[in-house]
Amino acid sequence: MDFTQQPSSVAGGIGWQSAAPVPAGHRFNPFLEATGGRLQAHGLDLAAFFEPGRSPAGGLPADEMPSPLEIAFLPNIRAQVQAMDRCFRRAIDHVGYPSPFVFAFASKANTAEEIVRSTLAAGAHHEMSSDVDVEIVRRMIRAGFLPPDRIVLANGFKGPGSAYARNLLALRDEHRRLLPILEDGAELGALAGHGADFDFGIRLKRTRDDPGADRRWPAGRAADRDSRFGVDAAELTRLAVEIDRTPGSRFVLLHAMFGAPNDSVEQFVQALEPGLDLYARLGRSHRRLRFFDFGGGAPGRTTLDHEFDHDRFAHLLLERALAVCSRHGAHPPTLIGEFGRYTVSEHAAHLFRVIAVKANEAGPRWYLVDGSIMTSFPDTWALGEHFICLPLNHLDRPFRRVRLGGITCDRDDVYPPRGSAAPLFLPDLSTAELAETPLYLGFFSVGAYQEMLGGVRGSKHCVLPEATEVLIDDDGRGGFRCDILPGHTTEDVLHNLGYGLPSAERPAGVARVLLD
Repeated sequence: MDFTQQPSSVAGGIGWQSAAPVPAGHRFNPFLEATGGRLQAHGLDLAAFFEPGRSPAGGLPADEMPSPLEIAFLPNIRAQVQAMDRCFRRAIDHVGYPSPFVFAFASKANTAEEIVRSTLAAGAHHEMSSDVDVEIVRRMIRAGFLPPDRIVLANGFKGPGSAYARNLLALRDEHRRLLPILEDGAELGALAGHGADFDFGIRLKRTRDDPGADRRWPAGRAADRDSRFGVDAAELTRLAVEIDRTPGSRFVLLHAMFGAPNDSVEQFVQALEPGLDLYARLGRSHRRLRFFDFGGGAPGRTTLDHEFDHDRFAHLLLERALAVCSRHGAHPPTLIGEFGRYTVSEHAAHLFRVIAVKANEAGPRWYLVDGSIMTSFPDTWALGEHFICLPLNHLDRPFRRVRLGGITCDRDDVYPPRGSAAPLFLPDLSTAELAETPLYLGFFSVGAYQEMLGGVRGSKHCVLPEATEVLIDDDGRGGFRCDILPGHTTEDVLHNLGYGLPSAERPAGVARVLLD
């Protein structure tokens, strides 16, 4: 197998790209397939969720579900963890790498209980970044999901006097493999010398003065040099000495976070090489240093033209680590990957019904959906991000190019996002036809960051209620089981916003509102 050549581009974009019907049996990607004019996702007939008496699969609800509807397919999360582990095991065997690989879930991508529980069940280690995360870790420990052998990486700001630093000190007594990663020297003083001993990591910040920066830095990475996170190589070297001179403290990990979702395999590995070089040089004088933690994880599939080759990435990274460490006479590190988007992006889908067709003098006609695109996937309007959008039914009918609009009064509640040239094709139906034969569509690979940014169980823009969510998991007997989290009612939304609350429950300064 040749791991030096770039993969060829695969056309696909955000959905079906033709006016012709989708051929029977067409596979859009590894988990989306057309069967009998209907879309199957992870083997489930998604349109069946909206059809009374027709279950998408055994063990799932036969009752008609409301639209919009969120679907979380938890087996996919475990499959992603296991697939990356296999990639690195194959690469380790292929190149003869002498140290292990550690998969860590970057929980900021999605911190919902069922997500964290699923990653831990798959054997993942855990990465966190805030004070509230500490309590999540405690609850996972007490529930038996986070065993003593798992590393807990503590990123984020944890300076002197912060609640996060205080809670990390307390958590150290409950979990011995807690490993704080320092952003600056002040954080060492907040954690060391308080009666608890720690293994520490330090986060590296790239600068123009890094060895080989001009050669190894991909174009357009100035934002990483402008980062407020971490310390430069000189300060890191000084801080590593201070850690090892502090009783009860050990410098064991160097954290380099330079990957980005649109990086190629080669760009990603090149961006990590100066960090590997620093690791190898520090290893000569810091004998306990053994972990190289690469952040940015690896991209997840959010569109159909995803090109990132995880097998090739694992091989190139291990080969580069071997070469760099051999040059400095250092033992190759145990590699830790912090995977967020990769782990959870594919497990979630958000389903809508198309409720109206409207003319558009400026371009393709509008299809309006019964929810909000911008509040469900904030990155579409904030960053111009694209996600997979496909119809759940009528795939065997002719398609036409359309634009989608949500039902908020915001001009940016549209898809594809404003300024995008990506074409979106959906089955060609009139408003009258929609009334007789509903059209449902789904946004896929939206499981990373979108719900967290939009607010979990929160009130949304234009006070739209939270959608019902179906959590799907294996039942242990070859079928499925599910939990249904009901969507918000009007009263739920009003309560969230403080209307009608007794005075004792109202936030300070909120005027009392009397509702008839």
